[in-house]
Amino acid sequence: MYTSEKEVEIRYAETDQMGVVYHANYLVWMEIGRTKLIEDLGFTYAGLEAEGYVSPVTDLSIQYKAAMKYGQKAIVRTWVESHGRLRTTYGYEILHEDGTLAATATTEHVVVKKENFRPVSLRKIAPEWDAKYVEVRRAAD
Repeated sequence: MYTSEKEVEIRYAETDQMGVVYHANYLVWMEIGRTKLIEDLGFTYAGLEAEGYVSPVTDLSIQYKAAMKYGQKAIVRTWVESHGRLRTTYGYEILHEDGTLAATATTEHVVVKKENFRPVSLRKIAPEWDAKYVEVRRAAD
């Protein structure tokens, strides 16, 4: 299984009145991690969009384990949990610098035509990308 890693500095604007990272900011970090994974594998999400496709989130699950605070750095680990004909599920771990687990998550995505949101197979529109996901996925769909 291939895992990508991205360090994120926690900014003051990402925290609530208690100085703790606001829960929705983990979703932004997951997007940063997913984009890094895609780039590490040799592709770009911007390239997919330029071809007239987008990949919306269809499901999200997150479990918060240990609060993160302003001034810390978050390490976002991302991998392809599963990849099938139409759906790709990404897995995430968000860690403190010392390795303490702050959150775990998954997001499920489908590729759709931008103009009508009809699902399309990644295999059909980007066979090299599809093959790479099949190669690195953690589990078969």
